[in-house]
This record gives sequence, structure tokens and C-alpha cells, in this order.
Amino acid sequence: QSLASILNNPHHSGSDSSWSSWIFSADPSSSIDAAAPPASKSLLPEADFRAYVESISEPYSRFVDVQEHFFLEEDGPSTSSSSSGEMGLKGGEGLAACLREIPNMFFDEDFALERGSTFQAACPFSTIPQNIMLQERLTQYLDVVEVHLVKEISARSESFFEAQKQLEDLNERMLEACQQMKELKSTVRLLENDLVGSATQVHTLSRQRENVLALHDKLKLMTYVNQAVSALRILVATADCGGALDVIDELQQLLEGDELAGMHCFRHLGDQLAASTDSVNNMLAADFVRIAIHNSKDLDSSVIISSLNMKDKLYSMSVEVQVNEEEETNLRELLVPFVIGLLRTSKLPAVLKVYKDTLTTDVKSAIKTVVAECLPILLNRSSGDSPATEKQTEIDVSGLNLAAKLRSLSPDAFVQLLVAVFKIIQTRLVRAAKIRQLVEQIVSGLQGTSAAEAVAAAFASGAAAVAAAVAAAEAAEEVEPQGSLAQIVTDSDPLNLRGRGVQLSSISKQFRADVLRENTEALWAACDAAHGRWVKLLGVRAPVHPKLRLQEFVSIHDVTQEFIAATEKVGGRLGYSIRGTLQSQSKSFVDSQHILRITKITAVLDQETWVAVDIPDEFQEIVDKVFIFDDSLENGEAESHSEANGECQPVENGGSIAPHDEKLETDSSTVTTVDKKLREKSIKTIRIGQIGYHTVNSGLILLKMIAEYVELSNALPALAAEVVHRVAEILKVFNSRACQLVLGAGALQVVSGLKSITAKHLALASQTITFFHVLIPEMKKVLSVFIPDPRKALLLNELDRIAQDYKVHREEIHTKLVQIMKERLQVHLRILPQVVEGWNKAAPDDADAQPSQFARTLTKEVGVLHRVLSPLLLEDDLRSIFSRVVLIFHTQLTETFSSLEVSTPQ
Repeated sequence: QSLASILNNPHHSGSDSSWSSWIFSADPSSSIDAAAPPASKSLLPEADFRAYVESISEPYSRFVDVQEHFFLEEDGPSTSSSSSGEMGLKGGEGLAACLREIPNMFFDEDFALERGSTFQAACPFSTIPQNIMLQERLTQYLDVVEVHLVKEISARSESFFEAQKQLEDLNERMLEACQQMKELKSTVRLLENDLVGSATQVHTLSRQRENVLALHDKLKLMTYVNQAVSALRILVATADCGGALDVIDELQQLLEGDELAGMHCFRHLGDQLAASTDSVNNMLAADFVRIAIHNSKDLDSSVIISSLNMKDKLYSMSVEVQVNEEEETNLRELLVPFVIGLLRTSKLPAVLKVYKDTLTTDVKSAIKTVVAECLPILLNRSSGDSPATEKQTEIDVSGLNLAAKLRSLSPDAFVQLLVAVFKIIQTRLVRAAKIRQLVEQIVSGLQGTSAAEAVAAAFASGAAAVAAAVAAAEAAEEVEPQGSLAQIVTDSDPLNLRGRGVQLSSISKQFRADVLRENTEALWAACDAAHGRWVKLLGVRAPVHPKLRLQEFVSIHDVTQEFIAATEKVGGRLGYSIRGTLQSQSKSFVDSQHILRITKITAVLDQETWVAVDIPDEFQEIVDKVFIFDDSLENGEAESHSEANGECQPVENGGSIAPHDEKLETDSSTVTTVDKKLREKSIKTIRIGQIGYHTVNSGLILLKMIAEYVELSNALPALAAEVVHRVAEILKVFNSRACQLVLGAGALQVVSGLKSITAKHLALASQTITFFHVLIPEMKKVLSVFIPDPRKALLLNELDRIAQDYKVHREEIHTKLVQIMKERLQVHLRILPQVVEGWNKAAPDDADAQPSQFARTLTKEVGVLHRVLSPLLLEDDLRSIFSRVVLIFHTQLTETFSSLEVSTPQ
């Protein structure tokens, strides 16, 4: 229904003018009066015009408001009313006005007179006259509605008849159009039969022939594919991996193209090819691993037997990867077809991972077998060395677990076990190194050989397979972002190239790099597994090793060091875990040995009687062989240039240091100088260069310990710095404890039970301290051989500070000896006033040519001290001490005599 047809009235001549007058009227009042009647909703679908109504709703509302205001201003209310009456309330306004005269309750939806309340409201009267009036009013209401309805219907009758007329015209035109279409179809049918029929038949037959030829080709292709699939099954069954891969490649190319598209019979061909490829890969992987990991059980048995029969010293067993040329050629010929096949399927990195796991398992299993076979034999040998009977020992050992059995092995037996493990691992790692070398040669292209082209083609095929797998994984990710995608990525994208958009050449390079990396990591994993098992063997015996003797621990350390060097040379990288374990156990051994020595030297010092001992030849050999001295020592002691780190403070007023030696009681009126050579004959000394030193028993034991520390440093070069710390600590302990026992008079309360500390004790302590003070610079030279240069200065400075402490300790001992004579002088000076008074009272003629008792006694005591010290101390020390004594005597005597009045010749 068109808008024009609805608004047309039955009189055709006046319809256009009335429509145009309503739209284009210049008179506002006339445009309002001639407003178009509202269209019926049944004729105008609301949904079709909703957008238009919404777009003009706001402008139209403004237009209506303007027109209403304009109308009110021009005509006023009376004019509007009269105009409305003259138009007869057009557009439904008259009907609405009349309806307003009727009460609203008659228009309620639920109006029903049978309801009591409604009836009472509509008919409130009870008398007959009132009811007659009500009936007349209701009749009037009805007449008003009927009259105005008739007026409204008559006002719209023209539009209704106009619309009906247009519908009839439209029906006639549609009938004419149908008749024309029927005639056209008949004409076309005649033309097709007479002109186009034969040509169309020729074209149809040509298309049929082309379809038949294409069908014949498809059938031939289907036959070929079917035969290829049958041949593929036979090739897979006969383990002809190369031929099977050729067939798979051809079928895969057909499958990736359009030839087999839409063939329902080959819908499972892709799955069949994937299954065949997996079967070929499994066979290639199994054969590769079988060839790479040689069955060496017989060789293992011979190695175990030779290791258990080894009685000689452990020689160097460094691994040299030397491949026999003939053996290498045979092994390469065996590996080439499998490597090429795995390259074609891009599975070589994955197979190398399997090989890595298998090799690691084989190494662990071999070590386990060696331990299981050697342990009972070595336990029996260890039990044969013990005093218990063999039967009793076997009963005791049988109840132990593996760790306890390993700990019960003697050091020599454990070394034999390690040697057996070493040799077993050596055979496997040498073969693994051969495999790595050969795989690298094959992957590098085997230039100059007949297989070079095959390797290049295999690499290209493998790279293409990886690229296809990457593309498939990316496509699957869009469809299925979770679930099976993880498996797709893991299996099909070994190079992790998804999403990179890389080219085929880049994928080929990455593929080659991945193969080489996995090939190297297989050998690394085998070395790591061997290191891990070796670490476990050492870890089980960790509580035992610190208690071993030095040579026993060094033998274990040396074989472990040889093992580390050999495996690192084969694997090409450092074994941090096993080096850390060896370092840790070596440090524990050093710590344990150090604690034992600290405890021992402390106990020996507590039992020291501070008397000179004869020096056995072995101690002189230690000085001569372990320490190398230069000629400067012949001229005196080597002075340290470092500042003192602290001083050894003696315990003052200990009440135990005797003011004079026991030999001060001997009768001797003169002081004699004993020749140095005679002194050296009386007591044997330990010599450093041309100078001999007296020492006590604890000094010799300390010298022996320091020699052991030097030996420990040479045997364990990696712990040379730790050894320097331990030497410094034991020197500190010796110095401080000796100071407490001698200067601090602690020797009176310890096990030695000295009754007093004599000058001889002080002299021997001084000689012992001086000996080590001279020895410390030579310790620095010997102990610094294996210390890295960055740490050398710091560690050796610590020894310099200790040397300064020893020097301070020696000076304090000398000061104590001087203090003894000072105290004796002060005692004798108390009676000097009485002697002078006797001189003054004596007659001038009573001259006594003899020295006084004061002078004789004092001189005697000085002479005794000199006789005690001169056989023990060096001449320089002796001269230094008595120079200080003479200076004190000179000062004290001068001061005392200057305060006295001496007036006689005496």
C-alpha cells in the first residue's frame, strides 16, 4: 500500500490539489485544518518506518509547537473555537469532544451493570420519575455517539473508495503481466529447440568425455596409491627403513597436493602414513641406540678382575679418545643409514635424547653392577687384615646395608673399588665420545664421500618436515588452543619455532644446531651421571674420610682427581658437582686433622717440662729437606717487617717465677766464658743454616706438625690457602699457650707440675720461640707455591703478623731475664747503706783490700745467670740481655751511691 493510494479520494481530479495544499499551504491555519488523517497501523508496518519516525520526531515536535503558538497568537481562543466548529471537528476532534460529555465510567474496561457498585454509580435514583430522566439521559449519550460516528465515517469515505479503486487497477495490471510472461516463455522454448539444442548437446558430451578421462586418471592414481600402501607394509615389516621412507615421502606429497582431495577411500591414509613413520622411527631409534651403546659385559668382567688384582701403585689413567681407523670406518658405515633416516624424519634430536637417557641409565647400571660384584670380595680382603676370624666378620657384614658395607671397607679396598668403577666408566665414555665424533662428521655432510648428497637431502627433508609441523601446530592452535596442542608442540616442534615466521633456510640451520646440541648433551649427561654416582660413593664414606691418614686420603683424592680430569677431557666441560664434593671432603679432612693437631699440641704443652732434648736426625732432615734456606740466615735471624698484631702478656706477680736459678746456689767465685763449640758439643741442637737452636719436646712436635701441613698442602693443592690458615692458627696456639705456661707461670698448675719457673726454662722457651720465628719466612715460601697470586699477599701477611708476635714474645722473655737481675740488685741495695756506714766508722788505717760482701754476692749471682744462659742462648741474645743488665746496674748503683755519704778510702 502506498501513501499516495491511501490519501487519494474517489474524485481523481481533486486528490492532487488537496494533498499539495496540505503540504505546501502558506496559511498556517489552513495547514493545521487540512492535516492528513492518521494512517492505520494495519496499512503501515510500524517496523518499516521506525527509523524514519525516530529521525523526525524531534523536528516534528518543534514544528507542532511553533504552529500551535502561531495559531494562538493570530486567532486567539475564540477564533480557534469557531474554526473548530466550522470544520466539524475534523480529524476525530469532534468525536473526542462529544465523548468528553459522557461520564468516564461508561468507557472503563471492566464496566458491568451486573456488578452492584457499578449499577449503583450508573443508576443512583430510586423513584420512577428519576429513572425516566436517567433513561432519557442515557439515550441522549447514545445519540451523541452515533451522530458523531456517522460524521467521522462520512468524512473518510472518499479516501476509502479511492484506495479500493487503486487496488482494482493493480489487480488488472498484474493479470496482464502474467499473460505477457507466459507468451515470452513459449517464445524462448521455441528458440532453444530450433537454435541452441544441438550446440548444447555437443558441449555436454565434451564435458562428459573430460569427466570420464579425469575419472580414469583418478582410478589409476588410486591403484598406484593402493599398491604403494601395500608395498609400504612389506617394507616396514622387513625393516627396510630407507625404502619405506621413500614410499612415505611420495605418498605424503600426493596427500599434501590436490590429487587425493575428496577421495573418501583414502580418508585414513594420513593416519596410516603417520603410523608407518612412527614404526620406521622406532626401528631407526632402536638400531641407533643398540649400535651406539655397545654390549660390553664381557669387557666389564675383565676390567673388574684386573682392578681387583691390582697391587701396584695407581698409575695415571687419563682417557685419550683414540679411535682405531678400521673400527671407526665400520662404526660410521653402521651409523650412516640410521642417522640419515632420522634426519629425513626430523627425529634425530628426539632419538639423541632417548640415547642420552639410555646411556645415562647404562652408566648408572654399570656402576651399580661393579659395586655389587666387587664389594663382597673387597670386604673379605678387608676382614682378612683384621684380627677377627673370617667367619665372624662375614656374619657381621652380612647384616649391614650397602652404605655400611662401603664405610667398612679399608682405604686400599675402597681405592680398588674406585679404580674398577673408573675403568668401567672409561670404556663407556670413550665409546660415547666416538659416537659423538661420528655423528658430528655425518651431520657435517661427509664431504668427499658418496653419502654427502644423501645427507644434504636428508637435512632438507628434515627441515621441511619441521616447517610443516610448525605450520600444522600454528593452525591447530587457532582451532584448539588447549588440550592436544601441547602434545603437537612437543612432538612436532623440537626447535620451538612456532610463531616465528622463519624461512626454511633458517629452520634448516636451527635443525642442524639442535642435532649437534643434543649430540653433545648426550655425552655431557653420561659424564654427569658418572660424576653423580662417584659423588654418592664418596658421600657414603664422608664420615670415614676425615679420620684417615694423610696417605690414605691422598690416594682416594688422587684417583678422584684422575677421574675428574679424564671425564672432563672426554665431556669437554667441568664437573662442578664432583669437584665441589671433593673440595668439601678435602676441607673436612683438613679440618679434622687440624683439630686433632690443635688438641695434641695443647696437651703436649701442658705436659712440657721445658728442658732441652736431643734432636733426632729425622727432625734435622725435616728442616733440611722441607725448608730451603738462603745464605742470609747464616748472618743472623731473619727479621720480619710486619707490625705486631698483638703481644703476649705475661701474668704479673704470679708468685712462681724464681728470681734466680737453682744453680745460683753452687760455689763459683768467677765468671768463665765457655767456648761456643764446647757448648754445642754438650747439647745437640737443631740447625737452620749455620746456626743451632736448643728446643724442647713440644717444639719438635710442632715442627713435625708443620712438616705434615706442608705435605698436606703439596698433596691437596686446591686447599693450599686453607692449610696456610691452619698453620697460622696452630702457630698462634703454640705461641699463646707457651706464653701462658712460662711467662704467665701457668706451668705450675698443669700436668707438668713445675715447682718454679727458672731462668733456664725461660732460656729454652726463648730458643724455641726464636727457632720458629726464623722458620716462619721459610714456611711462607713453601706454603705459597700453590696459592693463587690474588690471595697470596693476604695469606702471607697473616704469617708475617704471627712472626712479629713470636718476636715480641722472645723480647718479653729477655725482658723477664733482665727483670730477674734487677730484682736481685734491688734486694742487695737495701743493705748497701749499712755497708757504707761500716766503712765510715772504720779507722782510716784499717784498709780491707777485699771486695765487700755486697759486691761479692751480687757479682756471683750475675755470673751464675751468665753460666746458665750462655750454653742455651745465641751470642747476640746473650749480649743484648747482659748489656741491659749492666746498664741497670750502672744506673741503680750510681743513684744509690750518690745518695750516700762516703768519706773513707774503703
